[in-house]
Amino acid sequence: MQLPIITPAPLVESHTAVFRDLFENKRQYRHFQNYLTGLTVLSNKSMANMARCILDSADKTNLSRFLSESGWSDEKVNDRRIAYMLERTQVVRKKSADSYLLLDDTLCEHVGSLFEYVDRHYNHGDNSYPLAHNLVTSHYVSGAVRFPVDLRQYRRYEEATQWEEFVHKHFPEREIPKNKRERTKFHKEVDPELLKDPEFQALDAQFKTKIALGVELIKKAVERQLPFDTVLFDGWYLAPSLVAEIEAQHKNWISILKKNRNLETNSFTLKDAEGKPISFEGPHIKVEDLVPLIPATAYQQIEINQKSYWCFSLALRIPELGKVRIVVSFENADLTGTYVTLVTNRADWRAIQVIQVYLQRWPIETFYQDGKQLLGLDEYRMRSAEAIRKHWCLVFVAYSLLHLDCLPTLPVKEVELPIKTIGEACRGQAQALIQALILHTYDLLKQDVKVQVVFETLFAKQTPLASAIAV
Repeated sequence: MQLPIITPAPLVESHTAVFRDLFENKRQYRHFQNYLTGLTVLSNKSMANMARCILDSADKTNLSRFLSESGWSDEKVNDRRIAYMLERTQVVRKKSADSYLLLDDTLCEHVGSLFEYVDRHYNHGDNSYPLAHNLVTSHYVSGAVRFPVDLRQYRRYEEATQWEEFVHKHFPEREIPKNKRERTKFHKEVDPELLKDPEFQALDAQFKTKIALGVELIKKAVERQLPFDTVLFDGWYLAPSLVAEIEAQHKNWISILKKNRNLETNSFTLKDAEGKPISFEGPHIKVEDLVPLIPATAYQQIEINQKSYWCFSLALRIPELGKVRIVVSFENADLTGTYVTLVTNRADWRAIQVIQVYLQRWPIETFYQDGKQLLGLDEYRMRSAEAIRKHWCLVFVAYSLLHLDCLPTLPVKEVELPIKTIGEACRGQAQALIQALILHTYDLLKQDVKVQVVFETLFAKQTPLASAIAV
């Protein structure tokens, strides 16, 4: 939508009063409403475009100051958002046993290195290293209810510690290798000396891995009293410290198990097609070496949401994780092609239950997709870390308000999915604003305001006029 916007989006008007006391004055609050509206309905999410399209919006400079200099707290806004979402979704949410906390991370890619904390991060999709910010986030799912919870920004060790600068300071004659293997070897050689520098030591102490950030997100979710019993994540986060934190909170967990993970051979018995126990060499066997040994007759077909899976389930022990259940799953009866191995601390769960629950992880992927394609999660040009963090916070708010519009109005806890998509909710808000614009124009014309004056008023901030009225 690129027409003049004469009022905040209806969802913004309906739900933002709960945030009013978190802003110092009416202007800040109006910036808040206008920014949410721009994120929701404008295809171009830049502050300059918001200022052009929203009639009562301040200019780009004032909007920039709202994000980078105003005293409002993104943490307090996020706290209020989550409390509000829990209150508004209570009649639709399921019980905690059927509710889940999801962990994952995503890249917000950029061109240029002027953004604070931007760095090259590994992209699993295409094995590239784009310039980006890397967000680790938690997400809540309970039946049809699903919304983002908290985020932490992951900063690579070299960027967070200014490692290259300290190498040049202490080893000015040494050239830093670019090859990953050689660079790792170089780290082991120089880092002990760098850690003798108090300034570098302080930065090193502040560094947090993605696993550490994941642990923080779990603790925060429990602190918020989110009603969930199980944490879902991919194999990247399957680490002893994360699992220990989940179990310390008396929660369940399910993860993807990487194919090179070791299994303790003395913790299980596997029989061949003739029913004879298979003997193993050594105390451990990798998942990828175990799967070919599983006889086809050991797999069972299960159906979930009209889709068939062929699964083998086994309780065993994994070093540093303890007693778990693994589920090996193929998508065809021939047991060919790729397979997925899930692992959970609930050794008593059946294969169908493990798969059904892990499929609940998908909403965090759709959030990343909707957040980027529809709400501008990665479309920001502000450079300071504080302003960028506030932008992410407001994207979370916009998504949450739209999600409320996607839920059934009646207290039906049996509903498994939202009744509409985030895209449909965005289009609905855009249509409502077009209707408001038409009615406003009609009222002005009824008051005998000249057509030219009406259009000059509505499009005063958009030039040229021809491009401004294109949708």
